[in-house]
Amino acid sequence: MSYRVPEKFPTTVVGSYPKLPPAKEALRRRKKGEISEEEFESLVREAIKGVVQDQLEAGVDIISDGEQSREDMVVYFSEIMEGYRPGEWVKIFDNVYFRKPIIEGPVKWPGPMTLRDWRIATEYSEGRPVKGILTGPYTMLEWSFDLYYKDRYEAIMELAKVLRKEIEALVNAGAKYIQVDEPALSTRPFPEEAEMLGEALKLMLNGIEAKKIVHICFGRVEKLLPYILDYPVDQFDLEFKNSDFRLLPYLKEYGYNKELGYGVIDVHSHQVETVEEILEAIDKLMRLGILPPEKIYIDPDCGLKRLPREIARAKLKNMVEAAKIAREKW
Repeated sequence: MSYRVPEKFPTTVVGSYPKLPPAKEALRRRKKGEISEEEFESLVREAIKGVVQDQLEAGVDIISDGEQSREDMVVYFSEIMEGYRPGEWVKIFDNVYFRKPIIEGPVKWPGPMTLRDWRIATEYSEGRPVKGILTGPYTMLEWSFDLYYKDRYEAIMELAKVLRKEIEALVNAGAKYIQVDEPALSTRPFPEEAEMLGEALKLMLNGIEAKKIVHICFGRVEKLLPYILDYPVDQFDLEFKNSDFRLLPYLKEYGYNKELGYGVIDVHSHQVETVEEILEAIDKLMRLGILPPEKIYIDPDCGLKRLPREIARAKLKNMVEAAKIAREKW
């Protein structure tokens, strides 16, 4: 079964989705050592099936597995990759903590880390493409303690080599969309940092036959724009709604011409955006006159994992409805 993604304003998601009960149970029981890998996979499969069904019912064109087996975007990979060990609990914001991992040896690819869940989602996607999503090398390093490499450039390049193998595994399995998540870059929006990630992305993405996407959110992205527009990617997926679309004028100023993942859903608010509100957000971008609708992907600002399921589902449904109307308008 194949699915034709709309040419104008295709809808997508950034990746994560609220944890469904089977996934919560799987992660809880694994921590306690009460579950086999077969039982874990069975519960994760059930959760991914539910996530995919929610996205299909909402009408999303390019979907994800909801990252149901990932408790944290960095810890997940560090627990599988060779060269890491668990660290201590560190506060991220408010009352949210994560166990910051430690690089203690050379990082190595242990075999596919995301492919199982991507395949499960693909089984239930009814032909709709499923993004292959992984945390990028810059964020992996920034949100880890490095006790081995000492040199940041070397560490990021070695992580990029590992992630290149993961991307190749996904593309060889049929993934048509590859997204690299780099939220940490916007916290250090300096030319030398952007250049370092650019070199890593060349290592990871050059020659890859898939749509290549980088997701950046919640920081001073406008300061990065002059330095990232020559990255070897097809699309940047950026947050707009939460910051009241303050990034829009900078897109015009710097001559933005890549595809754009346009964040129109605030993933930190329980308020469900109306169809009219989302349409107005799309109109704001279109009135700038910098991109045709064929280069604009409509999606949330970031992952939806911190929202209640019913709110996430309602937000996606309204987002899809607004995109349908925008296709007729533009």
